[in-house]
Amino acid sequence: MLLELRNICRNYGSGQVVVPALRNVNLQVNEGEYIAIMGPSGSGKTTLMNILGCLDRADEGTYSLDGIDISGMDDAKLSDVRLNKIGFVFQTFQLLAGETALENVALPLIYAGVKKAERLAKAEEALKKVGLGERIHFYPNQLSGGQKQRVAIARAMINNPRILLADEPTGALDQASGRQVMELFSQLNEEGTTVIMITHDANVAANARRIMTIVDGRLSEGEAGDSDEE
Repeated sequence: MLLELRNICRNYGSGQVVVPALRNVNLQVNEGEYIAIMGPSGSGKTTLMNILGCLDRADEGTYSLDGIDISGMDDAKLSDVRLNKIGFVFQTFQLLAGETALENVALPLIYAGVKKAERLAKAEEALKKVGLGERIHFYPNQLSGGQKQRVAIARAMINNPRILLADEPTGALDQASGRQVMELFSQLNEEGTTVIMITHDANVAANARRIMTIVDGRLSEGEAGDSDEE
């Protein structure tokens, strides 16, 4: 098993005003799975993604990643986990406007201590893999939305992470660009990357091999409204 959440709870607020975002969430993910987590706005799906990505901590429960309990890790160790084991793709791309596609993709390798020539070579190879080999020196404002997201995917995969976390990866894209991104995710998954994707779109979720639903902070197997029968 690659990761496991046990009885994860996350609350916001304090005193008499406490809003539960996650309620006793349990999740097991095996190596090589492709999972979509569906839920409406305010359901807790982004909070869940932040905990899976070690960007936030649970108030209760345990999180085991690659056989190691990371619940009690300090910030420095969590940063190492994010750098080496997890890739992130966001709806808003999160690209640096003043950096080229090549420089954006190479950025994680700076933190990994890779020398400049090697990191630029790896970044160029990653961009070629996502079909942007001819746009490595373009800046984000010279790229379409779909191209920006492919740059973001190349950056997420540059350190060969075990897990790719995607938060509404097609939310800012037109249908054609969204299909291209989903095809790329499927390719990465077929090559062995574990993909966990958050979306509110059933058509996007259908690309995954396993679908889960989160409503009011409670996670369950299957799409909303599905029967529990197999």
